[in-house]
Amino acid sequence: MSSILDLEPKGIWKNFYSLTQIPRPSKKEEKIIAFTKEFCEKLGLETIVDEVGNVIARKPATPGMEDRKGIILQAHLDMVPQKNEGTDHDFEKDPIETYIEDGWVKAKGTTLGSDNGIGAAAAMTVLEATDLEHGPIEALFTIDEETGMTGANELKPGILKGDILLNMDSEDEGELYIGCAGGVDSTGEFKFKLEATPADHKAYRIVVKGLKGGHSGLDIHLGRGNANKIINTLMLMAADKVGLRVSQVDGGSLRNAIPREAFATIVVPAKNAELFEQFTAEFEAIAKDEFAEADGGLSIQAEAAELPENVVDMKTQNSLFEAVAKCPNGVIAMSKDMEGVVETSTNLATVKMNDGQFVIGTLQRSSVDADKEKLAAQIRDVFEKAGGKAYSSGDYPGWKPNVKSPILHAMKDVYNNKFGKVPEVKVIHAGLECGILGSAYPNWDMISFGPTIRHPHSPDEKVNIDTVKLFWEYLVETLKHAPKK
Repeated sequence: MSSILDLEPKGIWKNFYSLTQIPRPSKKEEKIIAFTKEFCEKLGLETIVDEVGNVIARKPATPGMEDRKGIILQAHLDMVPQKNEGTDHDFEKDPIETYIEDGWVKAKGTTLGSDNGIGAAAAMTVLEATDLEHGPIEALFTIDEETGMTGANELKPGILKGDILLNMDSEDEGELYIGCAGGVDSTGEFKFKLEATPADHKAYRIVVKGLKGGHSGLDIHLGRGNANKIINTLMLMAADKVGLRVSQVDGGSLRNAIPREAFATIVVPAKNAELFEQFTAEFEAIAKDEFAEADGGLSIQAEAAELPENVVDMKTQNSLFEAVAKCPNGVIAMSKDMEGVVETSTNLATVKMNDGQFVIGTLQRSSVDADKEKLAAQIRDVFEKAGGKAYSSGDYPGWKPNVKSPILHAMKDVYNNKFGKVPEVKVIHAGLECGILGSAYPNWDMISFGPTIRHPHSPDEKVNIDTVKLFWEYLVETLKHAPKK
């Protein structure tokens, strides 16, 4: 695990290693908040922990740089807790096990937490450095970015004094992001009744796994399989073909992750068991062919299981099948202004059974607020017409690009002078905190950037070692050449 401590630049990797040792899943950030607070206080910095747990630290300008605009270095402390089936890991207790492979840092069977641990580590390294030139610095470590952006939403105006926000939560080195999508969660709820399992039935556990999953914004255009859609299609077809009844369903895990795995316990009449097994094998072959290029690891299995005592009533089962089948998923519209950029999308993220009801969780994203709201209304309508209750929550705004941004021009010049080329300027189809933070601090000039990270929000997450060095050098030069007040 300690091999990442030998990587350059040592400061970032030392601090990132420290973060991997502290459990920090979203909503469970008490330990990482305490750690970050202590880290800043030990440096003798003015340190604030606000009402929700955001940590803020201030570092004065170095001599001769007092005339520069104040810069806020911003990253979030929480990470997405995803693991492969069969991986023994408790995200509330266990450290992340890292390893190096082919120029990337990865984790053993879990998410790595480079989203956004590398950004947080960079801010920590700036705070403790004694050999950098910079104007007034504030570090803002927000909480709960991944499951509600609570830290950003609850940040009070007036606490921070800086003029420029450097959000270090983007995932392609050499690119500067100046805008992002807004988002909203839409949920469907279907109350069910339990009935005794019919006699002369055989039980199976359906397992859909092996999908890549990924970030529901950054990866939504890649055509990857959605485990909830796949398992629902199998069950819907099998219900008609062999009389399948549902006892248990558990699909996906997080609103902002494309679901990689889904599980269901079902029963079929014993006389149709062989037919069901044959149908499942045929269905798997068709699905694997469909996703061969985009998601080649797909596996669909029906394993014999212990007969459950109860099954869901038929009416609600049909409502569930209809709702999931008709619920939109994937890219809805591409941007007309920026080629290759997703404008509007939705992710059918989770299907769970909680307190006597099925709960279907989805997340809509769009850089056009009106289109986001329209799509959310469409999904609510699907759920309601299928017989369920529907509502939307957690609405957050997008970040409107400002192509005349002073920090944008400064950072383009710095990159060109440092690396001999101009960075790409983009908007991102993900919910960066910039949109929310900018609503509380409308005077901020904002940029988002970072090293190259692949497959965030999945156990395949990895960060490119060479680009972490480039990212650090770019950050150092940007601080040195910050605009004057």
